[in-house]
Amino acid sequence: MSSDSRAGRILVVDDDPALLKLICMRLEGAGYQVQPAQNGRQAMGMLESFKPHLLISDLCMEGMDGMALFEASRKRIANLPVMIMTAHGTIPDAIEATKKGVVSYLTKPFDSQHLLSQVAEAIQFNPVAFSDKGQHGNIWREGIISRSSIMEELLAQAWQVAGTDVSVLISSQSGTGKELLAKAIHLASHRKDKPFVAVNCAAIPESLLESELFGHMKGAFTGAAKDHKGLIQSADGGTLFLDEIGDMPLTFQVKLLRVLQEREVRPVGSTKSSPVDVRLISATHRDLEQAISSGEFREDLYYRINVVELRLPRLAQRREDIPLLASHFLAQATNRGRQTVKGFSNEAMELLISAPWPGNVRQLQNVVEQTVALCTQAQIPVELVQRALRERDSVMPTLAEAKDEFERRYLADLLRTTDGNVTQAARIAGRNRTEFYKLLEKHHLSAASFRN
Repeated sequence: MSSDSRAGRILVVDDDPALLKLICMRLEGAGYQVQPAQNGRQAMGMLESFKPHLLISDLCMEGMDGMALFEASRKRIANLPVMIMTAHGTIPDAIEATKKGVVSYLTKPFDSQHLLSQVAEAIQFNPVAFSDKGQHGNIWREGIISRSSIMEELLAQAWQVAGTDVSVLISSQSGTGKELLAKAIHLASHRKDKPFVAVNCAAIPESLLESELFGHMKGAFTGAAKDHKGLIQSADGGTLFLDEIGDMPLTFQVKLLRVLQEREVRPVGSTKSSPVDVRLISATHRDLEQAISSGEFREDLYYRINVVELRLPRLAQRREDIPLLASHFLAQATNRGRQTVKGFSNEAMELLISAPWPGNVRQLQNVVEQTVALCTQAQIPVELVQRALRERDSVMPTLAEAKDEFERRYLADLLRTTDGNVTQAARIAGRNRTEFYKLLEKHHLSAASFRN
């Protein structure tokens, strides 16, 4: 297998072992990183761990055929481009497949050059693969630490929207990293060399909000000793990030709407407006549609800021990222003076991975920093993690969150007990295999990762 993954990662699925081996050899020879699978179920188990940039599947296979695999894989990774291989007799089926979203199809038999040209064209449909080779490299997203499929899908969407100037609304719970995502979109855009100005709407008193955003002239009010350039004008040519826009006072929302519509701003105390060119990214932890219904947020402003909505997952939805994030925060904390702490004990890391994390990534960072500060040995013991987490024990999860957490832990325990044997695990759970696979998909669990 080629060690150079810059050309892209490809998952190839075919129940003909000889043809599967031949295709993989051709793709590896061209520099692609290739993962073979002999059936659709096996391919689904490999999706999250391998994270392909392209899926190539035979159309006619026993069990899960190519189209069933296409539909199931796109539910898991929405932007994953899929190529279908087909024999002459099933060309009409392949044509129908392209109408449903398959990027292209290969008619057997095909020569190597045709295969490679089709693959090179199809892999460009994956924005993550393209961004790996683009002029930005991975710099645009280097502040976001992740290997989970749910985050990779979100980052693919972020890369796509970054190429436009449309307004973006980032919806998420507190502590998930909304500003990091906004900064990534800015760095992936043509505005990357211009300012990125972040404003926390909830942190600025209502009496100062207009002056801070729009600026003011000398003498506009008591204390205005000189002209002040507003934050919107400071972001001219770049990106304005309005965090917690759902907490913006209703009286100010109409003023912001006017600026967005007219693309010009008038400082407090001035009679002259100045043109501004900013790309707006907003973020909120609130349900803005509910806020509209209760009269707390303007509907016209909502549609102005929400051309594209990106939903950041909770930390509990991306548990495979917890070891990476914990190690990152540990390195940051030890660089500030605690060089003796080298890592977490196995029990401590297991507790970090299974904890509910109502405070999301911000809470994880606090827990790591607290345990590093109190640790007196090379490895952080589980007792310190328990103590740090106990501070949040008084925060009760909702019934839905508690049920969801129990279900995820139960499924993980089943797979761990059966060494990833889905048939056996489904039988113990009292569910058929189809239902069990749906549960695994819901909780982003891969049976393959529990084997051996």
